[in-house]
Amino acid sequence: MSLKRRNLSKYIDILSDFGWKFYFGREENKGNLINFLNSLLEGEHVVVDLQYSNVEEDGDEPSERKVVFDLRCIGSGGEIFLVEMQLQNQDFFFDRAVSYTSRTISRLSKKGKEGNDYELPPIYFVAVLGFRLDISNREKYYYTAKIIDELDQEVLYPKLSYKLLVLPNFNKSKTDLPTIMDQWMYLMKHLDEIEALPNYLDKRIFSRIFEVGELAKLTPEEQMSYISSIDRKRDYINTLAYAKKEGEKHGRIEAEAKAYAEKIVSARELKKSGVSDEIISKSLSLSLEVISKL
Repeated sequence: MSLKRRNLSKYIDILSDFGWKFYFGREENKGNLINFLNSLLEGEHVVVDLQYSNVEEDGDEPSERKVVFDLRCIGSGGEIFLVEMQLQNQDFFFDRAVSYTSRTISRLSKKGKEGNDYELPPIYFVAVLGFRLDISNREKYYYTAKIIDELDQEVLYPKLSYKLLVLPNFNKSKTDLPTIMDQWMYLMKHLDEIEALPNYLDKRIFSRIFEVGELAKLTPEEQMSYISSIDRKRDYINTLAYAKKEGEKHGRIEAEAKAYAEKIVSARELKKSGVSDEIISKSLSLSLEVISKL
């Protein structure tokens, strides 16, 4: 089946397994990842260069499942970046993020010098999320955290950082993108609607995305891998939509059952008070047959 007939957009979807690693995980495109990280760390740290590292962290025991990061990189200054994109909602997301970074810290300390030298490099856990961390908060789209003193908000340990971007909460328009980070988030959500590099995106930062990201430029083998990645993403989205529909249906059934039960209770009380079945039927929209059996 042709690419056009599969209803694919012009550019490779960043929010697909293939697209994430294509734009950010290839040596020839690592400038994209450097630009993305610097947009997050503006005023805090400057990433000059990166080298990709093994994305697997072995467990403490051979039988333990391996923890896989989307991307694991080491900066030119020794800093470590754990970068992932996750569309699927997951319980205890923060627990998992802390567990992953803790495992990385454990590995680093074992490789340190002899004696009491526990000095660690800066470690950044960066996640782009396709789900809400807090369903009650539909506006906060950027979370940034360090270890701080709760009394005066002083940063006690600046080397461990968590940066989380929540895409469902990002609803800015293309005319309201004052920061490069805003532009990255807009691009991630809307790349499938764009036909060429637009004026509202900084050309110095995003030109490489549009230069290499055309689907037609992929080899036939890469196109097949990409299509498989998109099919998996669409299956997941369809599964979510079905689950939501069934949940809403179940919720309506429960609400209707609760309302009916409340009517029955009210009808019983009215009958005890001597109200006629006809009046009860009319006021509560219950049949005379149901009321007569109470």
